[in-house]
Amino acid sequence: MALDLHHVVDGPADAPAVLFGPSLGTDLHLFDAQVAALSDRFRCVRFDLPGHGDSAPVTGDLTIAALGRGALAAADAAGIADFHYVGVSIGGAIGQWLGVHGGERVRSIAVLATAARFPNPDSWPQRAATVRADGTAAMVGSRPGTWYVESWAQRDPAGEQRLLDMLRASDDESYAACCAAIGAFDIRAELGGVSVPALAVAGADDPATPPSSLHEIADAIPGARYAEVADSAHLLNYERPDEVNALLTEHLTARS
Repeated sequence: MALDLHHVVDGPADAPAVLFGPSLGTDLHLFDAQVAALSDRFRCVRFDLPGHGDSAPVTGDLTIAALGRGALAAADAAGIADFHYVGVSIGGAIGQWLGVHGGERVRSIAVLATAARFPNPDSWPQRAATVRADGTAAMVGSRPGTWYVESWAQRDPAGEQRLLDMLRASDDESYAACCAAIGAFDIRAELGGVSVPALAVAGADDPATPPSSLHEIADAIPGARYAEVADSAHLLNYERPDEVNALLTEHLTARS
């Protein structure tokens, strides 16, 4: 399946490029704070998952490999030959796939709140069935405490609303197709072949992909660095942009 993913480009045309891959149920605005911090010195390319944001919906199950090839096609469409990659959750799974299969196009990867094999893989077909039956709105009630810590939502109710609106706007069938990709993903045996610099970042309070999941990635990739952000859950880059931006700036600048 060839995917044509909507993307947006910010930053100088001659700067090193960074490709950003979002989490399931969000769109490219998940990275607004990162682009604001990085686009003065990097060419920032953000893409939407199928049926999310302004990307066309899909039917049938997806794979992380298909999404990875879609990300490469988005880079092609943006005129980007090689790039650093930053991804959250399913976007981080895409980043791991690119680290293994992206060849010389990939300069480094930073994967946040993700896993080499997501916990409870049998739950993903169940989630897909729920969304196909009741829509993405059925997932809204389970996001507090998973996507973000409750104290953050109290401090930034408008930010919480923006995230939940992204979820409600996501296409039901495409969301379910991405669930299939997450449930089938298992790259553990291949991570030792990643030869580019890698950063794995966990939200300290993330119940979906806990710190142990990110430790597993960092331990498997030669030379990878592990970092943890306190008082944050699954969408840590949205909750704690200053801390995450500092980690990304250090990681990307050292490798550019």
